[in-house]
Amino acid sequence: MASTLPKTLVLFNYDWDRTATQAIGHRWPHVNAGFDLFSFPSNARLAWFNMNRFCDLMAWKARLHKAAGVMSNHEQFGALCAALLAEKMGWPGTPVSAVLACQHKLYARQVLDEVAPEANTPYQRLDAQYGGPVPAGLQYPAYVKPVKAAFSVLAAEVGDEATLHKHTRFSAWELWVIRHLVEPFEAIVRERLPQAGTAHSLMLEKPVKARQYCLDGYVFNGKLKTLGVVDAVMYPGTDAFMRFDFPSRLNARAQERAADIARRFLHRVGFNHGLFNMEFFHDEHTDTITVIEFNPRMAAQFSDLYARVLGINLHDIAFALAHGMDPGLMQRTEPTAGTASSFVYRSFDPAARPAMPTADQRQAVQRAFPDSLLFEFPKDAAEIARDFKWLRSYRYGILHVGGVDALDLKLRCEKASAMLGWPAPYAGDLSEAELLDPLFNGTFEMELATG
Repeated sequence: MASTLPKTLVLFNYDWDRTATQAIGHRWPHVNAGFDLFSFPSNARLAWFNMNRFCDLMAWKARLHKAAGVMSNHEQFGALCAALLAEKMGWPGTPVSAVLACQHKLYARQVLDEVAPEANTPYQRLDAQYGGPVPAGLQYPAYVKPVKAAFSVLAAEVGDEATLHKHTRFSAWELWVIRHLVEPFEAIVRERLPQAGTAHSLMLEKPVKARQYCLDGYVFNGKLKTLGVVDAVMYPGTDAFMRFDFPSRLNARAQERAADIARRFLHRVGFNHGLFNMEFFHDEHTDTITVIEFNPRMAAQFSDLYARVLGINLHDIAFALAHGMDPGLMQRTEPTAGTASSFVYRSFDPAARPAMPTADQRQAVQRAFPDSLLFEFPKDAAEIARDFKWLRSYRYGILHVGGVDALDLKLRCEKASAMLGWPAPYAGDLSEAELLDPLFNGTFEMELATG
């Protein structure tokens, strides 16, 4: 039966988003628009991309297809374009200034200084042009990252001036890519949030050594609703994600404090509608929470985890918000797992070429684990070299599976990984006692007023 709901324009709909929106397309009719930043020739459009012109074109496309809402979970361009288009069309959406405040990482730190200084870390702009000389007198170690970026590109801890100098050397082609990735955002910042300053810059932060988490939620009608917290587990000795576990092992009191920090920040920047994701550290020894960044969108990679464990589909929530509907009135589905993870397969050897699974291997995994989701990321030598320079590792696959509990999940992952011919993303970070701890399967929900 065809849906009677209005169409939604979905911008930059790829990877997890494409899989998720296709699965619920019978409920939420939609039209895709935008280009893939990671495939040629689609990404050639980066050469002339302008957000205002793009939104003018999308307004025409929306009228052509009789769309009545817009959504996007694309960090680089989509979230801001969706906000601009919603404003232009008079549709429900996140305010443009709120998206800019979240995505301009230096300005977000300044806002945190005002509303939640206890959750901030010392920071400063790196006073140097792209590829320019590194200023003297900086304190090390330091964590360097772009003021505007996505996927942790060019973010790294540096221990001394020589390392920082090496990290900020770019070829002519790399400089072209960096500038064209940032300039569309920069143009809107100049118009709508000039007090933030340029996004064509790197910044430095004091490194934090603690476990990392992600708080997911949304704001609707002046109220912030938390959905849950996901644990981000790193490959040992690195800042590269190994997997994302849900539900979280973080205690309820710390989750409540994280939600309050999010409430204060989002209220200050005028974030009054939409999904958000707050990345943060929690130090078990000092009980300190430190914000990493705010994302004015859902973490699309986690949507499947919430659906498995809580029966909540984050993409359903995104569609509902795009049309001004209260997500709290939506029915949940029956959970299929007690715990679930997004397992990230990485190589830390630039010369290694992990083999992609054969058709027989993929079919065998699908038969053994019908609930699994597998994503493969084959890349050529040049792409791998770029990933190692910008990310210091190479992601070649992601697997989603659920389990009855954490131990069952680990065993299922190890079996599926062996069938794929890939090493399981576990590295002794969880003892059997922790895996069997019933608190690992606890969930936490609360509602806070933003005003």
